Amino acid sequence: MAEEIGATALGIEIEKGEKELFKWFIASFLFGKRIQRDIAAEAYRIIVDKHGRDTPTKLGSCSRRALVGMLGEARYVRYDESTADRLIKLCERLDREYGGALGAIRERSEDRRELEKRLAQFEGVGPKTVEIFMREAQKVWF
Repeated sequence: MAEEIGATALGIEIEKGEKELFKWFIASFLFGKRIQRDIAAEAYRIIVDKHGRDTPTKLGSCSRRALVGMLGEARYVRYDESTADRLIKLCERLDREYGGALGAIRERSEDRRELEKRLAQFEGVGPKTVEIFMREAQKVWF
């Protein structure tokens, strides 16, 4: 099995708080799809590092067309349209239901199981994405 990419390999300092947790959530979302790891990492870098879409508001306000273009730039083309739609919906819901803060999901969850269930309720977030995200998030949350 290929070595997993962690937050630090992407320049994400998870212990620095909410913005970094969100960046890792986006990376986890991209890695959670059936796409090559290097392409998912490049998509993350293009969306977050190159285009500065590093908060739910910034990413959620991105047009679908622009986001599809960013994914295409990374050669993340197999699921580009559905991924763009789901990322935008994810950010809108995170803003609407949790004030844009993943920490609010943690605070409203009684335990890790409930937290993981809440994360999985976001469209496009399946067990693999939750597993990838929690691998790093647990370092600061538990």
